[in-house]
Amino acid sequence: MKQFTGFLFIIVLIPLLLGIQQAIAKEWDKSHHLKDKVNESIELTEPTLKMPISITDRNGLVFAEEYVEWRYPLALNQIPDFLVDLFLESEDKGFFEHRGYDVAAIVRAFAVNTANDDLQQGGSTITQQLIRIRFLTTEKTYERKFKELLYAAELEKQSTKDEILEMYLNEMFFGNQVYGIGAAATYYFNRPLDELSQAEMAFIAAIPNNPSRYNPIVYFDRTKKRQELLLSQLAKSGAITEKEAELCKSETITLDLKEKPNRFSMYSSYVLNELEELVGRSEGFWESIELAESLEEKQVQMNALKKRTAEVVAKGVRIETALDSQKQKHNEISLSSLLTTKGIQAGAVVIDNETREIVSIYGGKGYQKADFNRAFQAVRQPGSAIKPLLVYAPFLESGPYNEHTQIDSSNLCIASYCPKNIGGFRYGMTTVKEAFRYSHNTAAVRVFSTVGIENAFAYLKPIEFNHVNEADHTYPAALGGFQRGVTPLELASAYTSFIDGTYEKPHAIRRVVDRDGNTLYTWENKAEKVWSPSTVSTIRNLLEDVVLNGTGQGITYRSNYTGAKTGTTDHYKDLWVAGMNDHYTTAVWIGYDKPASIQRLSNQKIHLKAFNELMRE
Repeated sequence: MKQFTGFLFIIVLIPLLLGIQQAIAKEWDKSHHLKDKVNESIELTEPTLKMPISITDRNGLVFAEEYVEWRYPLALNQIPDFLVDLFLESEDKGFFEHRGYDVAAIVRAFAVNTANDDLQQGGSTITQQLIRIRFLTTEKTYERKFKELLYAAELEKQSTKDEILEMYLNEMFFGNQVYGIGAAATYYFNRPLDELSQAEMAFIAAIPNNPSRYNPIVYFDRTKKRQELLLSQLAKSGAITEKEAELCKSETITLDLKEKPNRFSMYSSYVLNELEELVGRSEGFWESIELAESLEEKQVQMNALKKRTAEVVAKGVRIETALDSQKQKHNEISLSSLLTTKGIQAGAVVIDNETREIVSIYGGKGYQKADFNRAFQAVRQPGSAIKPLLVYAPFLESGPYNEHTQIDSSNLCIASYCPKNIGGFRYGMTTVKEAFRYSHNTAAVRVFSTVGIENAFAYLKPIEFNHVNEADHTYPAALGGFQRGVTPLELASAYTSFIDGTYEKPHAIRRVVDRDGNTLYTWENKAEKVWSPSTVSTIRNLLEDVVLNGTGQGITYRSNYTGAKTGTTDHYKDLWVAGMNDHYTTAVWIGYDKPASIQRLSNQKIHLKAFNELMRE
């Protein structure tokens, strides 16, 4: 019965195929649903392909790639004639003569399949194969085959033969998540297509016929055998001589598989996070998010931004960054070697003073791609490391004060809030310099009160502390007592304001370019004045004194200047150091992900040792 049905179908189909170009409009009128699908296919002649993205360091070297499918599209004129001839000869000899389908080949295929009571014979043209890749399934049914013919005919009307051939060669599947002949060359031989020998080209051309069967990594001999078959076929057609074919067959094929760069994932994970912000600020999403009047509206805008960023990434981009690869490597190794206590973690960021660029990021010991990155995701109370920013710099700005100004460090209570000094020590009158050097809590709160809470916080408005809000405008904030806190990235960024009194948000990304090298996005650098020159000079002197004589003793004094401020939260749950030298500004946090005392490590000055490593050239 099945054979009879097949023969009957052939009888009906042959005249339809012969007249399909003249009758196609009439056929669509009979099948509105199919017509709609074809019209959809016309719009999808340029489908959204997920192209690879690469991330480069400051020297232009690729250190990370992100992709699910490896693609490396080429223009048709970049693909050697030898390879084009090989695919035409093996897949579709009449490609330049037919209108998208080959009636004779289809009849032969139907005859063979019906006789075998199965669908095994192909008969598909290159155009049909491209249609199947782009729009249809690989299901072997007569209904799908008929749709394929209609789509192929329409595609031939909408595109030139060269365009179809180019699309086909760039979208064929070569196994191992590799798509396109250009990608196959770079994946299997780690070289561009134009650097491959003809033997190597023929070898990768053997794969698409059955990517599982001819996977060269698993079945090298099978692939080699098919390569030789293709070369013989090419010689038989006269495209190459028998001698040339034999020379290609005798050439030794050695695979050199492309290794996916995945170095410095601590840094690259932040780069991808920053990319979303860059797209958002460049295209207005960020403004819409900030102006949103409800959480629902804000979420809608955030979802729109994520979708837009995904679209940008899917097209394939190169992200050029400020990463200092040597410094990143050193920091990863040195900080991880310091974290010997089980479960202890750290987060750190290093910023170049001259360019205000992020040159190194430490996300945590044992960090793996997509892990929690403590450099920019760990929000912890900063302790006394916040004092230069929220207490002493605003104090210096608010009056004729300097490091020798006398302040009261005796005990105090403001309403029910009675801060204590570390170790419970009591002090009397002292200078700003001494109170800063030994991090007197009582003095800091008293100075904070003198400036005024709102006035003090007003100085931080240009600086982005994303987790600080109105609920933090309380006296404990003078000692780093926030509802949530800050990240190492935010604190390091804030300390750059003590370089010259201006704040310019540091970034890792220098620019984003498309596959042709055209600039898509760059940051618009805008520096905003935060502190007066006299305040900057005084704060830098105070930070230097901490290193030489105060809680920062143990920090190595480097180059012409080194200054820092330490920070410790209640019960030694968090250890901080933030500061700078002539070249870098940094902030490092050390603690457990689930807060617990690390007083022993504080006594060992592990945070000062970490700071030393981060400040190395």
